[in-house]
Amino acid sequence: MNTKILEQLEFDKVREQFLPFLQTEQGRAELMALEPMTKADKLQTQFTEMTEMAAIFVEQHSFAMGSLTDITEPVRRLELDADLSVQELLAIKKVLLVSAEMSRFYADLENVELEALKRLFEAIEVFPALQGSLQSINDAGFIESFASPELTSIRSHIAGSETQVRQVLQDILRKNADYLSENLIASRNGRSVLPVKNTHRNRINGVVHDISSSGSTVYIEPRAVVQINEEITQLQADERHEMARILHELSDMLRPHAHIIRNNAWLLGHLDFVRGKFLYMREFKATIPSLSEDKTVQLLNARHPLLKNPVANDLHFGDQLTAIVITGPNTGGKTVMLKTLGLAQLMAQSGLPILADKGSKVALFNHIFADIGDEQSIEQSLSTFSSHMTHIVEILDEADSDSLILIDELGAGTDPQEGASLAMAILEHLRLSQIKTMATTHYPELKAYGIETDFVENASMEFDATTLSPTYRFMQGVPGRSNAFEIARRLGLAEVIVNEAEQMTDTDTDVNRIIEQLEAQTLETRRRLEHIRDVEQENLKFNRAVKKLYNEFSHAKDKEVEKATAEARQIVDKAITESDAILKNLHAKAQLKPHEIIEAKADLKKLVPEAHLSHNKVLKKAKKKRAPRVGDDIIVAAYGQRGSLTREVKKGVWEAQVGLIKMTLKEDEFNLVKIQEEAQQPKKKQVHTVKKAKGKSSTGPRARLDLRGKRYEEAMQELDAFIDQALLNNMGQVDIIHGIGTGVIREGVTKYLRRNKHVKSFEYAPQTAGGSGCTIATLG
Repeated sequence: MNTKILEQLEFDKVREQFLPFLQTEQGRAELMALEPMTKADKLQTQFTEMTEMAAIFVEQHSFAMGSLTDITEPVRRLELDADLSVQELLAIKKVLLVSAEMSRFYADLENVELEALKRLFEAIEVFPALQGSLQSINDAGFIESFASPELTSIRSHIAGSETQVRQVLQDILRKNADYLSENLIASRNGRSVLPVKNTHRNRINGVVHDISSSGSTVYIEPRAVVQINEEITQLQADERHEMARILHELSDMLRPHAHIIRNNAWLLGHLDFVRGKFLYMREFKATIPSLSEDKTVQLLNARHPLLKNPVANDLHFGDQLTAIVITGPNTGGKTVMLKTLGLAQLMAQSGLPILADKGSKVALFNHIFADIGDEQSIEQSLSTFSSHMTHIVEILDEADSDSLILIDELGAGTDPQEGASLAMAILEHLRLSQIKTMATTHYPELKAYGIETDFVENASMEFDATTLSPTYRFMQGVPGRSNAFEIARRLGLAEVIVNEAEQMTDTDTDVNRIIEQLEAQTLETRRRLEHIRDVEQENLKFNRAVKKLYNEFSHAKDKEVEKATAEARQIVDKAITESDAILKNLHAKAQLKPHEIIEAKADLKKLVPEAHLSHNKVLKKAKKKRAPRVGDDIIVAAYGQRGSLTREVKKGVWEAQVGLIKMTLKEDEFNLVKIQEEAQQPKKKQVHTVKKAKGKSSTGPRARLDLRGKRYEEAMQELDAFIDQALLNNMGQVDIIHGIGTGVIREGVTKYLRRNKHVKSFEYAPQTAGGSGCTIATLG
């Protein structure tokens, strides 16, 4: 597509309206390079992306990725084998972090079907090991001491030496306070010095580093700390060298993945761009148009994007319609209507939402041409006409049936009769070439052309004769009429003069009456359409209100069901307790066998209704996010250092990258950075199956139950089921691990075992087998 149209219609100003909605430099770069597309499949993908982003925001109202800087230059330097600076590494670290967050976001996303955005999210690659290594550099650009053992050692020596210097200086300060101008330790040229009175400068041996402006104070580095400070200087040089080595090592780690990191940055930038387009659409009440298969353009309530409080207009440019000719005087916004159509097409073909209502359609044009100049001046010179014609000649040479042409004041700038004839001839040529054209003109001869010619339609801009001002409303199918006589009357011109003028133009007067009737009909149709739209909006509001009431009712119903279930549960629990007592009593009287009692208890428990599990999406997601996953950022509890999980070694044991060091950690030895801020949810219920031990002790087979980390009620239920199963399997001895903790579970276990008649004895395990954190029960 020719790029001149972008300048003529000020498309760059339209692009700038999207800038406030973008967070990343990559997204801003994509926006500024944006140009109209001519391939339908590519354009449809852009529209689908915006539709899917709208669906994401329904589920995740605050979807965002944060600011990202452009990493084009750092990645290029990596490919040239250069080492990156701290700031460049920080930029790449942020890209890797956001990549991992977007990957997790997509994995946790529910109730949204994605197609176009799915390919973007799934193309993002994560690098947990690189993320962990880059934790060596904190967000302030400081290389952490844990980046390497050498750096830790150097900084430890520096800290020790600086402490030694301060101690020595404090001793000298205390002993020579009378010789000092101030009782403090100062710093000059990076060295710790003492402010000595000039009259006593010989009292303290050392190196003079500075003299005060008055000359009364001399800043001396005592001889006792010179050697230590020299060591500190050397250590600081070693520190700089080690930091440079770390930067080199980090750069080498990133180098093989440079092209993937670049692609990740582009994917994140494009996601940000799609997000920005959605936010613009929401803010400006824009819409995603549909793409017509033919050359139909239908704009509903279209607005000019660069005008403040623009008037909305409908435009129907059907496939069979070749030209729309907007006639009428040189006031009322004809040029604005041309530009509205042109900008709507440019925005849509650039994959942007347009300022129109739902149901709007756009066509796909290979070229859009415009001849829009300042034709509002009083004088029309020959040079203006020549320029005007030269431009039109260029357009006619390049345009084809896949083009859209916008011409403002066709034929203006020359003799009215010749200009009108030229305008009709040009329009006829474009009609026969089947090139869609919208043109404005003030020549009355073109009204007849629009009425008499097939596939050509007249249009005009509404003018309020009462206020003598344009309304900027577009009236399609109605030619423009002159309001000169009416305006003259209202401005006070003598009636006799106006009547005489009307008699001289009787034919035009009749035409104007017909046009006036058409305008009245058009206004009536518009009023009815607006009424229909108002009713539609009321229906939408009513529909939303009904949905809200339904949701509230559904929520209240769920609460009542939950309440009723809880009450039923209490009743059943009470019944089970009573049944247990009855069964025990029967056992005492009738000497029933243990397995018969256990089977009876199981039958009774089957009568207990299962509590309905909540399907709350938020809880589901919170539970999913609670579990550690590869790529999660962590804080190692023992050291307070950040890292990233790289691999699950086995259940509950993870490999992590912390700076340049890899370490193996149990889940209780680290905290997830994100999850620390989330509300703690109850742990998922685990089912413990009692299995017979392979070996036999003196008291028979043994089984083990682990109750650590469970709630009291849950633990007691599992213990009861566990003992029943152990008795059915003829277990002689069982181990119950309850931990020490607060002692609540341990006390509950003790009480249960004490009152269970099938438990012969129980005691804490030996110290080597768990001590007071484990109870061994003998059954019989």
